[in-house]
Amino acid sequence: MSETGIVVVGAGQAGLQAAASLREAGYGGLLTMIGDEPSLPYQRPPLSKAYLAGKVDATGLFLRAPGFYADHGIACETSVEAVAIDRAARRVRLSDGRDLGYDHLVLATGSRNRPLPVPGTELAGVYQLRSIADADRIQAAIGEARSIAIVGAGFIGLEFASICAARGLSVTVIEAADRPMARAVSEPIATFFREVHESAGIRFLFGGGVQAIEGWAGRAASIVLSDGATCPADLVLIGIGVLPNQDLAAEAGLHVEDGIVVDSVLLTDDPSISAIGDCARFPTRFAAHGTARVESVQNAIDHGRCLAARITGRPAPYDAVPWFWSDQGGHKLQMVGLPGPSDVSVRRATAGGFTVFRYRGPHLTGIETVDSAAEHMAARRIIARGLSPTQDEAADPTFDLKALAMGRGGA
Repeated sequence: MSETGIVVVGAGQAGLQAAASLREAGYGGLLTMIGDEPSLPYQRPPLSKAYLAGKVDATGLFLRAPGFYADHGIACETSVEAVAIDRAARRVRLSDGRDLGYDHLVLATGSRNRPLPVPGTELAGVYQLRSIADADRIQAAIGEARSIAIVGAGFIGLEFASICAARGLSVTVIEAADRPMARAVSEPIATFFREVHESAGIRFLFGGGVQAIEGWAGRAASIVLSDGATCPADLVLIGIGVLPNQDLAAEAGLHVEDGIVVDSVLLTDDPSISAIGDCARFPTRFAAHGTARVESVQNAIDHGRCLAARITGRPAPYDAVPWFWSDQGGHKLQMVGLPGPSDVSVRRATAGGFTVFRYRGPHLTGIETVDSAAEHMAARRIIARGLSPTQDEAADPTFDLKALAMGRGGA
């Protein structure tokens, strides 16, 4: 490669992993990361968990020590955005007016919070949680809040609800679906966590939306629900999902479809541009329709490693097993695979919690565990190998899941 080197747009988990893995794999050219936040790359999942709970400070979120970048010859540009790509000239225009040339461009642009399209979201006291700055603003506001409303019963909303309830605050969660985490987990998992949260004093309002957020003197005061009822709230967290940051790619003429479309080795339709992490839609045998866009630390890390291997001469199709986790109400939820909402659920008890197996016909599509770390590790191997114990075997607490995972059968 020439002296223009590799430019990584995005300084999150995927972008940093790509840069670090390139150096580990022996890439010796110029390597530049572009990040739009003032901070060095940091972990986002703890923002709604340990960081807001006060168990870790900002320095504890850093993905690498500050000296790592200079030590490894990685130029980490902060507080600047990539605003345009000139594919013909292989150059990226930055928000400060500079142009960077590239031999290869890596789009690790991540995702952004989905906006709530109702009046009142501009009021003081209305928040979304995506960055350290967001978390700091929310942390400062919690101490003054009397009533908290969370719009959206997804992972971030429920993790935040757990933290607030543990402080003895009044918390209401508003969800358009009929159960929490409806798009992500099975009915048995959703029911369990609903009961956990309700026992902690959290109130749920299911099956309705939000008409508006009403305020007083410029601050949020209540939420108007779709049926006209109101819910008091002087702190509102909006957590209704995310959208991929694909505009930069789309404006450059790359194929986008709820994500930047890539092939099995994470290349876009331009052989000089790759996309990885939350923003990328990639082919996978684990998805019902053959492609997926996965928002997880695991996917970001494995994408970064796969990309680095390809660029340094060891190409291999991306085939990592998708897995996720969430900490809520003192319980650990872990998930493997990409089951669909209509997949059949089979539950069995474990020593510390329980496991739910998801089936589409006879085929096992995913495994969810609550407080069952050993079963989760076995689940990763089972899904990776494409194994499908029968539904009767899955329901049998004496069936040895670990033995099956290790290739010894499950009897």
